[in-house]
Amino acid sequence: MQRHYLHYLTDVMVHQWNDAALTDYGEEHEYTFGELAVEMLRLHVLFEQLGIRRGDKIALAGRNCANWAVAYLAIASYEGVCVSILQDFTAEDINHLLDHSDSDLLFVGPYVWKELQHQPLPKRLKAALSLEDWRPLYLNDEEGIKEQSLKSKWDEAFQAKYVHSIEPEDISFTADPDTVSLINYTSGSTGSPKGVMLNGRSLSNNVEVGMKMLPVDPGQRLVSMLPLAHMFGQICELLYPLCSGTHIYFLTKSPTPSILLKALKDVQPYLVVTVPLVIEKIYKKNLDPTLSKWAIRTFWHVPIVGDLLKARVKSGLRSAFGGKLRYFICGGAAMNPIVEKCLMDIHFPLSIGYGMTECGPLIGGNPPKYFKARSGGVPVTNMEVKIDNPNEAGIGEILVRGENVMLGYYKNEEATKAVFTEDGWMRTGDLGRLDKKKNIYIKGRCKTMFLGASGQNIYPEEIEDKLNNQEAVGESLIVEREGKLVALVFPDETLTKRMTFDEIQQLMKANLEKLNHLIPSYSKVSNIEVQEKPFEKTPKKSIKRFLYK
Repeated sequence: MQRHYLHYLTDVMVHQWNDAALTDYGEEHEYTFGELAVEMLRLHVLFEQLGIRRGDKIALAGRNCANWAVAYLAIASYEGVCVSILQDFTAEDINHLLDHSDSDLLFVGPYVWKELQHQPLPKRLKAALSLEDWRPLYLNDEEGIKEQSLKSKWDEAFQAKYVHSIEPEDISFTADPDTVSLINYTSGSTGSPKGVMLNGRSLSNNVEVGMKMLPVDPGQRLVSMLPLAHMFGQICELLYPLCSGTHIYFLTKSPTPSILLKALKDVQPYLVVTVPLVIEKIYKKNLDPTLSKWAIRTFWHVPIVGDLLKARVKSGLRSAFGGKLRYFICGGAAMNPIVEKCLMDIHFPLSIGYGMTECGPLIGGNPPKYFKARSGGVPVTNMEVKIDNPNEAGIGEILVRGENVMLGYYKNEEATKAVFTEDGWMRTGDLGRLDKKKNIYIKGRCKTMFLGASGQNIYPEEIEDKLNNQEAVGESLIVEREGKLVALVFPDETLTKRMTFDEIQQLMKANLEKLNHLIPSYSKVSNIEVQEKPFEKTPKKSIKRFLYK
């Protein structure tokens, strides 16, 4: 019988009542597990004062912080429906999602509220509360709630409900695992937004997968750097670690390299969860100059000497992440194969998972010691994966079924119907194959695949992998124009800042020739176009392909 993740959280609160749980890095704001439990109960009383009922929608829009986590857990344990919205969406889009989701209440950070306050908020919204200190930033006059009286009524109601101090034995958080617990929007589009509906069973299975795959000792620490409104960060940097007794530090400001490296040094996390772009930048800046040296390349695979070199590189990289790293987990996009091979050569605790918002997010994964190069792991517990209509190479669309799969898209029956097969499998939109041990290999997106002149399937991601390894290529994107493939390239500015545009163009011509020797003739690239600005990215740091043609 699967346990709800709130049961795990209750156990941790009882046994680690006085231990630190949530901290805003570089600030004094901190909650112990006991204080977290009490604050969740205080917010339950506030919900009652505002007329919020079980099943009502409560939105969260703000940067990562301890109070984001408190609000999220209070909503879940109240059996409300959390609507998590990325703070990077425009104010117009956030307002549209508040309306589309039928949100009755909003917790909002100052960064978001600065712009959102100028929008005509939905009439249904009863209040907007600050994520800094819960103070009301907006109250719907029609509800008859007055700002001055809200706090005093809240305090009085809490004191009346909890006459005596709250003790560990008073805590018992739970929720129905089969009802909608979360609506997570995959975009801020004002067209037909897709609000992914996940129940407590999906979230709990994701948490249990994390606890089994990456076990942790109570009291170990973690730096939360991914957006909590994104499922990858929400599960891997909040719910699974917290339910394991982890002390989580939140980066409340944009994680610049200097801030991030200092935080990792200070916190010394057991786990780093990130997207490939982060480690690829570290590799290019810190490792590649060393590993490119003739002596290193010559002795890298020589017994004893090579082992010493690899141990030294591993030690230095582990030190950069705080020195106590046990797991380094990547997701959201494919990793550069050269970087991945280097990390595996030095036995770095790397694992790359496979998932999507619609699965809350985990589909595939493996502990580092079982991770297989270029894969996204094997199907996680209680999940099935199969390949639909595979070609002669075993490649077809990846279909999934199991506990993690969403209930559907909120108020979007057409999109929900389109994504599920008649027998209940969900279409991922990803192309891939499975090996004999069920390792999942992603080949590309169904929507990005090109069809060659003779009917061959061309996966742009595979070409981009090879192009990104060429000299001075920062990132690239393959597009199709009039039946020809064209590469858009944003150069690596650390290597090209002293070069003229003509020199960069000449270098890219040479790269084009090298690239076309590495790929099949049917997928030859006709030209490389140099981009003057970095590609626009999603919160997962993957390129927004639809913007480029």
